[in-house]
Amino acid sequence: MSYRPNNGPRPQAFQPPQGELAIIAGSANKQLAAKIANELGVRLTPCEAHYFSEGNVFVRILENVRGCDCYVIQGTHQPVNDNFMELLFWIDALKRASAQQITAVIPFFSYAKGDKKDEPRVSIRARVCADALEAAGADRCLMMDLHSPQIQGFFRVPVDHLYARYVLCDHIKSLGIENLVVCSPDIGFAKGASAYANYLGVPVVIGNKTRRDHTERAEVLELIGDVDGRNVLIVDDFTISGGTLMSMADVLKDRGANDIYAAVSHGVLSKGVAPRIAKSGIKQLFITDTIEPQNDPLPHNISVVSVAELFAEAIQSIHDRTSVSQLFPDGAVPSE
Repeated sequence: MSYRPNNGPRPQAFQPPQGELAIIAGSANKQLAAKIANELGVRLTPCEAHYFSEGNVFVRILENVRGCDCYVIQGTHQPVNDNFMELLFWIDALKRASAQQITAVIPFFSYAKGDKKDEPRVSIRARVCADALEAAGADRCLMMDLHSPQIQGFFRVPVDHLYARYVLCDHIKSLGIENLVVCSPDIGFAKGASAYANYLGVPVVIGNKTRRDHTERAEVLELIGDVDGRNVLIVDDFTISGGTLMSMADVLKDRGANDIYAAVSHGVLSKGVAPRIAKSGIKQLFITDTIEPQNDPLPHNISVVSVAELFAEAIQSIHDRTSVSQLFPDGAVPSE
């Protein structure tokens, strides 16, 4: 038995050489994957996914990835279950092809809403998905704006969590909107709204809403803070029906606000929502390209801000084994 004094040299952990970087584009995020590959200066790895008439999906990697550091770009938006199963099959295919490391890059993780057992006899869906990703063979995950950041604790593999607010805020700053205040549509996103406000250097106000059932409809009841004569930016992590944003915009207008803007990380936008937002009191809604528009053409007042560069920088950091947190301007990823 050997003894090493406390002040002696600490042995360096063995790190195997990192394989060639490979980007695999799943069906859900082909455009974003192409942008990420372009930012990284690599080509997309040839692959194919085929959906059969009965609903089964078949995936195949079309070239050798043995020993490669592989990144599967595949969100789990609508159709949620098809996209999630396809992601599992990509991971399994890469595992069986002897990839050195497999990272599931999930721009939008829809089941993040199922993060707790808040009713009797319900499933904690996010935990089930985490177990499935690990069982399929994912070595780590890279996600953006989880509905509940503590979901990272559901995984036994590393999870890198990116925030779209830096990209969105930089875009909003470039517009030169004066006399701005940030608004959270509910108490639950108050910390997130404060982070937006701190980065933009503006005040924050908070709305209070209630949701009576499992539909996407919510009613804004009250507003904490003054918006009279101010331009307002409503912020949230995602929107499906747009109801919260439009209801909040009405309340803000009633309180004397001038122009109403909104920014969300994930524009889920179910069918018929985009036309309603076009006719709403929202002057401009900023969303990212974590979800490709599926249901309706985007109207003039919905702008897409790309997060491809941020994802590419995170992938490069993981590949180079450097800190992902260095990508954030405030030095460290907040725990909000």
